[in-house]
Amino acid sequence: MNDIAQLDETEENGRKVLRFAGPLTLARLGRLPDRLKEVEGQGMIVDVSGVERMDTVGAWLVHRLVRDHDAHVRGADESTSFLLENVAAADQPAKIRPDRRPPVVQILDQMGTATSMAGKTLLGLLGFFGALLVTTWTVIKRPRRFRFNATVQRFEVVGVHALGIIGLMSFLIGIVIAQQGAVQLRQFGAEVFTINLVGRLTFRELGVLMTAIMVAGRSGSAFAAQIGSMKLAEEVDAMRTIGVSPMEALVLPRVMATVLLMPLLGFYSSIVAIVGGGLLCWVSLDIPPATFIQRIREVTPITDVWISLIKAPVFGAIIGISGCFQGMQVEGNNEEVGLRTTAAVVQAIFLVIVLDAFFAVFFSEVGWV
Repeated sequence: MNDIAQLDETEENGRKVLRFAGPLTLARLGRLPDRLKEVEGQGMIVDVSGVERMDTVGAWLVHRLVRDHDAHVRGADESTSFLLENVAAADQPAKIRPDRRPPVVQILDQMGTATSMAGKTLLGLLGFFGALLVTTWTVIKRPRRFRFNATVQRFEVVGVHALGIIGLMSFLIGIVIAQQGAVQLRQFGAEVFTINLVGRLTFRELGVLMTAIMVAGRSGSAFAAQIGSMKLAEEVDAMRTIGVSPMEALVLPRVMATVLLMPLLGFYSSIVAIVGGGLLCWVSLDIPPATFIQRIREVTPITDVWISLIKAPVFGAIIGISGCFQGMQVEGNNEEVGLRTTAAVVQAIFLVIVLDAFFAVFFSEVGWV
């Protein structure tokens, strides 16, 4: 076996023939590339029947002879021909800059891509929701498969650890609503109606909505990052291999935790916001706490509380499903975890706001105003 690639020049019927022999690989080329630069003439024959091995570098040398000298290759076996064809297909001029397109075409292309991606994501989310329903029914039929400890741990992460930040946010929102409402109503001598504004707006909308946004940013992103990291580490595949359903072990406890705790967190947020608004009314408008509480009871119907409690578990389901769904879509590298985590937060907040608008119209139509 030759250690270095060999090149022999002969003539057949008046045509130059270049015969390669030995290993035509990068490590065994020797001075062959310099010799090929000195080759002249057109219409020659390149004989590779004596080549023992060939890599892409050797295939590139042969392809360059064929391209520059209008040569013909003979003696190539199936694998060599396949390699030469792929090298020839890759020999295309690369564009440093893409072709410029009219701005209108670019905008329409981006809109179409975004619409198509949104539709695929929505279909995937619906399919994921269906798989979750099937898993839930399976667990209902076989209660022993329910992972109680994992669910309780999610309760702590989603609920207990979030009380501080949600309470602070709600307290400040209550103060802001009361302060801005008092400033505007003072122009009409109706500062006392600040209590109406704080009570109804907090219980009906902002309490549960701001809580959902906070939970989406805090817990929904954590769900996506945790499950996404497990996907990259192939832990999810390992669970399937040993017969453990990822939907039962990872998704169901997280979704159940958000669904069950969102009503409690939403009600807690509304109460803290009322406390903040009442404190500002006491300090700024000289409305004592007893009067404030009595007025809140008079102007805030119980339907506002029921509306908040109805919306909260739906928002919780959206947050949990979006976070787990995006986490399950992670593939490739660590950058995908960050992208999917961001997508989970954006998707959850968008769907929460859309559903909140739907609920607002629905409850107005049924007379809960």
